Amino acid sequence: MGRGIRTCCTAVSHPVRVLCAALVLLALACGAEPPAPDFSGPTADWPTHGGDKGGRRWSPLTQITRDNVAGLELAWEYRHGDVSDGSDGTSRTAFQVTPIVADDTLFFCTGANRVIALDPETGEERWTFDPQQRVEKLEGPYGRACRGVEFWRDPEREPDADCAARIFTGTLDSQLIALDAATGKPCDDFGRAGRVELREGIGEAEPWEYYPTSPPVAVGDVVVVGALVADNLRSDAPSGVVRGFDARNGALRWAWDPVPEDWQAPADGLYTRGTANVWAPMASDPELGVVFVPTGNASPDYFGGRRRGLDHWSSSVVALDTLTGNPVWRFQTVHHDLWDYDVGSQPALFDFPREGGPLPALAQATKMGLVFLLDRDSGQPLFPVEERPVPQTDVEGETTAPTQPFPTHVPPLHPHALSPDDAFGFTPWDRGACRDLIAGHRSEGIYTPPSLQGSIHFPGPAGGANWGSVSLDPERRILYVNQSRMPLVVKLLPRDEYDALPEKSAVYPNDMYPMDGTPYAVVRGPLLSPLGAPCNAPPWGTLTAVDLVQGEILWEVPLGTSRDQAPFPIWWLQGDVGAPNLGGSIATAGGLVFVGATTEKTFRAFDTETGAELWQARLPFTANATPVTYRLREDSRQFVVVPAGGHGWSEPGDAVIAYALRLGDVGLEVQKLRQFLNF
Repeated sequence: MGRGIRTCCTAVSHPVRVLCAALVLLALACGAEPPAPDFSGPTADWPTHGGDKGGRRWSPLTQITRDNVAGLELAWEYRHGDVSDGSDGTSRTAFQVTPIVADDTLFFCTGANRVIALDPETGEERWTFDPQQRVEKLEGPYGRACRGVEFWRDPEREPDADCAARIFTGTLDSQLIALDAATGKPCDDFGRAGRVELREGIGEAEPWEYYPTSPPVAVGDVVVVGALVADNLRSDAPSGVVRGFDARNGALRWAWDPVPEDWQAPADGLYTRGTANVWAPMASDPELGVVFVPTGNASPDYFGGRRRGLDHWSSSVVALDTLTGNPVWRFQTVHHDLWDYDVGSQPALFDFPREGGPLPALAQATKMGLVFLLDRDSGQPLFPVEERPVPQTDVEGETTAPTQPFPTHVPPLHPHALSPDDAFGFTPWDRGACRDLIAGHRSEGIYTPPSLQGSIHFPGPAGGANWGSVSLDPERRILYVNQSRMPLVVKLLPRDEYDALPEKSAVYPNDMYPMDGTPYAVVRGPLLSPLGAPCNAPPWGTLTAVDLVQGEILWEVPLGTSRDQAPFPIWWLQGDVGAPNLGGSIATAGGLVFVGATTEKTFRAFDTETGAELWQARLPFTANATPVTYRLREDSRQFVVVPAGGHGWSEPGDAVIAYALRLGDVGLEVQKLRQFLNF
């Protein structure tokens, strides 16, 4: 009936056409199918890693809401094919990317550093670029991962000119590459044939010691890039330099070598070795002309006795001038970090309400479950931060900061102590074993330093919050953060004991590192019961909502179950114990938080008001990535897209999966009518 009336309506004048269309819509509404999605709301894309330059992972879209999210269904699925479990002689792949959607195209990178462009509404491939990277095998626990690409449009070029819009990507073999966003071809005017070598000035480094995993950041006409520096191999690790390149020609504009002001520059002209790096996602404020970089540790992570003051910039949020690279301010979240508590999550920018107008602010979530709120003009805390005494080292040659900073406005989002009385077990037997394990190690609460006895670090270095970062509602000033709760045992080995070991290899997450150049090696691993469960009480993963203005936790729920880790019916009987997680969340104006991240193959949507789980979908692989959402035109559906391809703890995969509300025959008729009438 609807199709016939619509055909009739095309032959009449516009006022009558509108009346005809109203009759069609009324007739369709009387059908048995559910109504079509609401096409009256806003449209939005996802043009950069954090959704916007400020890293908020927030969308104003309202087509998918808490009332209709149960109607989400699979819209399309794409498989990129870059998958390895390591048995082929390459390194294991991980698919941790956050796609971006710009210029009506969805862009992402794979663990093999291919860049792929898709039609965002159908999943149809538009182009692919293979960098023919020179590194396929990485030593240590790191799998091959690329967490994102950056889009940039040149305002000085005609829109249809070659490379007027560019995709910037970093590779495992330490190159920064510029591609034409329309074709995927390298931009010949950038660097040498579209490439800039990032190892210039770095000096000697193994292939797996230095390369970018997080996306570059384009601010103005400068593209800023940091890099991963492999942990705990040696004290003279490659430099953590951050550099800004001309977005048009690839020329070096500036380099920030993170050393103290009075540092003597190396005589060889290379960047300083052993400095804090910037491996995590960066944020920027184009109006201020500032890029906010979260810094890692000076090398190595677990012994700082020979850092020579190079941890001045470590475990901090640093604001850099995008024109010069000069530091504007620094806020250090951990002093003389000995816990691998580097700042792993992207800063999130928002406006804090106050008398006289909003204050430009920054929220920084940390691995310790602490949230620091800073003035992004000055770096000063918005609320008091207390320096509190912490446990001190007993390791010869080491020093410990006497105090550490604790924010007072937002309470800790992670427990900060684990005693024998806190031991957990599914049976009295494994609980007793956990009690003995905790009692046998040094465990004096947060910031218990590494020791020869073995120390329990709780929170562990995976978080709390990690590179998945946070999502932040800028209107209600509510922050959503998913966290892991997994204790780690860290033990220092004197050099002679380590050298005498017949076997020094270790498999993640049970790691062994040499820390060459120091008196010690380090062994670390999760604190697990004989049954393989964490020795701390669940939940082992959480999703938390925080009112940033009032400094209150609005709700907290377990995130995930032990499904895909424990056999049925054990995981079902255990219920929502929460699961360790890596990857992030997004929040929408439709009242939803979408998140995968856990060790199970499940993607979920939660109510932003209550934390109630409203929808879930099973995935072919774990979604250790951050989803995105977009709606590109007034006659389009809102899509939610999640990459699912695993992490070091789960099966590697290659799926990009899109969900949307079902249209059906009736919905399609309504959509066509809206297009016809230009609603």
